[in-house]
Amino acid sequence: MQAYSSLFQRLNHAIQDQQDKLRELSPKEMYDPMDYIIGLGGKRIRPLMTLIGCDLFDENPDNAIQAALAVELFHNFSLIHDDILDNAPLRRGNITVHEKWSHGIALLSGDGMLVKAYDVLSKSKSNHIPDLLKIFTKTGLEVCEGQQMDMNFETTEIVSVADYIEMITKKTAVLLGCSLQMGAICANISVSSQHHLYEFGKHIGIAFQILDDVLDVYADDKKFGKQVGGDIISNKKTFLLLSALHSSNEFQKKKLEDLLMSKTVSNSDKVIQVKEIYDELKVKDLAILEANKHTQLAFEHLNELSANTEKLNNLKEFAHHLLNREV
Repeated sequence: MQAYSSLFQRLNHAIQDQQDKLRELSPKEMYDPMDYIIGLGGKRIRPLMTLIGCDLFDENPDNAIQAALAVELFHNFSLIHDDILDNAPLRRGNITVHEKWSHGIALLSGDGMLVKAYDVLSKSKSNHIPDLLKIFTKTGLEVCEGQQMDMNFETTEIVSVADYIEMITKKTAVLLGCSLQMGAICANISVSSQHHLYEFGKHIGIAFQILDDVLDVYADDKKFGKQVGGDIISNKKTFLLLSALHSSNEFQKKKLEDLLMSKTVSNSDKVIQVKEIYDELKVKDLAILEANKHTQLAFEHLNELSANTEKLNNLKEFAHHLLNREV
């Protein structure tokens, strides 16, 4: 992150300015929740990627600041609505918008943030706006499609690993790719280079989510920051579970299915027993191999770019930092 400290400061200053503007608007019931969720912070990786995508080609990153703000607004809009769909009580360790206000206010504030995202994006340089709108709108629809797929998986009996990869690509990874491409658009680079940067971000996003599945089961609970085994407890169809169901023998598959359906096994025992099956089937190794495959694909696309060598190396190190979590 040290290499991007200056970009991060620019980003935070612009976000703070956006919050100040929101505080001047009314009705407060609609705009205060927008200010609230933005103020909860987070790593802000996606809007930072937009500035990185511009700076990578030695263009003034301020050219991409409106696009970065649009990405941040869109991401937070999706969080408000996702929390409603998941009935989540907490976001970033704080009470969620729908719990703090109401479902109706959360829906309306989320809608307002999405409109605001387009409003902010429209303040980009006029020659960039058509291409920015094209990728931003395409990605927004894909994120919604990914969320619907994730919800469908809850009641779909058979979900393949390929289905899962498609879901996380849309729900999570495409926004990383979009963020970088929007920065590249603001740097006036070729469509071919934009494509390679988009694919880099997308594949890093896929790898990140797969490794997140691994962490949920195998992380040190003292360092993880949330309950280890939460995906197992909630029967979430992750890369690990789907790989286990696909590669298990008849006995292992029945035991897994019984554990998923059981109303009597305690959560702690359920995690222990499912993890034992995962270990037997070596699905952790399969997940890491899949993540490594997408990481390799990401770097192959990055190697196709003609950009500032030092900045390319910084981006590679940043990607490794994002993925290099203890599994």
